[in-house]
Amino acid sequence: MIRAALILSLLSPLLALAQPAPSRPPNILYIMADDHAAHALSCYGSKINQTPNLDRLAKEGVRFENAFVTNALCGPSRACLLTGKYSHMNGFLDNAPSTKFNGAQQTFPKLLQAANYSTAVFGKWHLGTDPTGFNHWDILQGQGVYFNPVFFTNGKKNTVKGYVTDVITDKVIEHIEKLDKSKPFTVLYHHKAPHRAWNPDEKHAKMYEDKDIPLPETFWDDYKNRGTAAKDQDMTVAKTLTRGDLKMDPPAGLEGEKLVEWKYQRYIKDYLRVVAALDDNVGRVLDYLDKSGLAQNTIVVYTSDNGFFLGDHGWFDKRFMYEQSLRVPLIIRYPGHTKPGTTAKELVTNVDFAPTFLDYAGVKIPEDMQGRSLKPILEGQAPTDWRTSVYYHYYEFPQPHHVHPHYGLRTDRYKLMFFTDLNEWELYDLQKDPNEMKNVYLAPDYSEVRDKLTKELEKTRKDLKDTTP
Repeated sequence: MIRAALILSLLSPLLALAQPAPSRPPNILYIMADDHAAHALSCYGSKINQTPNLDRLAKEGVRFENAFVTNALCGPSRACLLTGKYSHMNGFLDNAPSTKFNGAQQTFPKLLQAANYSTAVFGKWHLGTDPTGFNHWDILQGQGVYFNPVFFTNGKKNTVKGYVTDVITDKVIEHIEKLDKSKPFTVLYHHKAPHRAWNPDEKHAKMYEDKDIPLPETFWDDYKNRGTAAKDQDMTVAKTLTRGDLKMDPPAGLEGEKLVEWKYQRYIKDYLRVVAALDDNVGRVLDYLDKSGLAQNTIVVYTSDNGFFLGDHGWFDKRFMYEQSLRVPLIIRYPGHTKPGTTAKELVTNVDFAPTFLDYAGVKIPEDMQGRSLKPILEGQAPTDWRTSVYYHYYEFPQPHHVHPHYGLRTDRYKLMFFTDLNEWELYDLQKDPNEMKNVYLAPDYSEVRDKLTKELEKTRKDLKDTTP
């Protein structure tokens, strides 16, 4: 017995050396576009453009079919990403000049930084205060501009010559190249594109010149089967687009529907040209990760801060809880952990990102984060108790675009919305009416659905502690 113990004691150090080393926490590269509609990616079935590099990412990772935001607006969406909390909890409700992000609050970059991650953010920030929780930050001034953009690099103002999508990508690659590779990194790679006013670079400026983009099915929507809000907005292609958006005056004598169609072509072609440059640059970063050997242990996420109307219902912009604004692309690749070319149908939102990153980094997820980690879904083990609905709340009113405040619930089939200042309800059966053209809130056939969803909505508001009027 004594002899066996002695032998074991002598072998223990050797056995310890023979054990596989703990796996290194993954790097995280979070790519977020600004206003990139899911239906402007070919891997999401776009009928109007091709996005080969994003398609490549989808073929190599998981594409989420039902990803949504909780407040379809630039700043609020970014605050939800950072905190894992809804707008009413993180305090950033809208894009008003007076709204400032409280950088003292808990964010996932701070938690990763404390766990020995190198953290950085590049590109659009749009939160009114300086970034916190980052070892390095290099952000656009305000919304940013497409050509020769102004940056604040760790607080120092500077102008960089070039096209903003290329410049942000250059900065990201240069930063990662210089990092101490003994530490995992998290990089938030935030594009301005394809935000208004859709200024394309020289390479893509002539795309689509020789053809017209098809009009969306709902382009001539008259809003007669909905409530006040759809009629009362100010975001139509027909009336709201400016000369700055269109880049030129319309041809003399053009009027009526022909004029509206001309405006649409001017808008949508520039939008798609800007998306093409964005797709090219995502490809540059994916190639860099491959060549540098970093791809294997790097989680790559592609999404947008909100959806966007591409002429749907005659609109551009976002804000509404209607599908094209609410829905976002979401593609996640982590070699060896995500099965290539798969899709996930679970209902997920942007408050799920922070818990997901912490989970993969091996950092405890704070109890006050309101999202859930997507890790089980990404690895093919979706929890049986996953959410069956997503909650939405939009606040900004009256300007810009005069979209009335509203909140609501979306399930896999139905969508219930309440416009707070109008005291109006809307209910849509997405199975029978995917274009959301007919409000069935008062239809007798939907009374049971209406009552069930109304109760669920109020329970959800209570659970999420949303007491906002």
